[in-house]
Amino acid sequence: MNGRFLGEPAIADRVRASAAELQYSPSHLARSLALGQTSAIAFVVPDLANPAFQAMLSSLSKTAAKDGYRVLVADSAESPEDEPLLVEEIRRRCDAIVLCAPRMPDAQLEALAADLAPLVLINRRNPEIHAPSLSIDYRSGIRTLARHLHSLGHRHLAYLEGPATSRSNEHRLRGLEEFEREEPEVRIDRLSGGVSSEDGHAAAARVRESGATAALAFNDLLAIGLLNGLLELGVRVPKEVSVTGFDDIPFARYTSPPLTTASVPHEELGVQAWHRMRALIARDEPAEDIVLQPRLEVRRSTAAAPR
Repeated sequence: MNGRFLGEPAIADRVRASAAELQYSPSHLARSLALGQTSAIAFVVPDLANPAFQAMLSSLSKTAAKDGYRVLVADSAESPEDEPLLVEEIRRRCDAIVLCAPRMPDAQLEALAADLAPLVLINRRNPEIHAPSLSIDYRSGIRTLARHLHSLGHRHLAYLEGPATSRSNEHRLRGLEEFEREEPEVRIDRLSGGVSSEDGHAAAARVRESGATAALAFNDLLAIGLLNGLLELGVRVPKEVSVTGFDDIPFARYTSPPLTTASVPHEELGVQAWHRMRALIARDEPAEDIVLQPRLEVRRSTAAAPR
């Protein structure tokens, strides 16, 4: 039944014919116990509603399927407290795990890493953990967006932050601090944001009250909510306030106005994650860690600063 029978072909044909007649279906649980593997890996994300994580999952699943592997998915709902238990539970149901932007503290992640192996990390580099790591240069990406706004004459910016537990938000903040040191005449207000369009919508009044002429959002979903919130408040984008996102999700080019953003190759992250995972499962040496660079996508949500 598994295609590895070495006897007479006629015998195999009779067994398959009988199986078809009896509508036989193999037990995946029994098969995994017999073989010592499930042919499944886990993909754990903090927020599956985010299209950026969906793009990674899609490419990871399609690439793994070519090698006969399925992908189980778990969403930690941005909870660093629940994430460790969730990760341990789903790891028991599969052969390996891909952790995407985990929110748990470093010490907890380091303590779990050995039990989770084979393990691949996305957007969470940690030199204490011996696992392949793939990440985005968020510091460079946010500086590129800030420099774009600076070139348009904006000197008072607002940054809508992501979750406090997000390492990518931490990297963005460092990038903005570096930019402020490079351009001391620039002022950047840090405003509480979130991860969703609802969070961005709720932050529109704070952005307006800050007096900033441009706003950088933690991600595109936040920026899309901000666009709509400003519109409802009668603030014209980009004539009065320019807005940028981060990720370049599919919706970003269809907003009104289309969203200027930092484009991230999420599909490539999924593909490369599986290539490294496949090597770990086969007990081969995985390819080296990579840091991918975002690309500036200028659209109509940014314009020259108002006089």
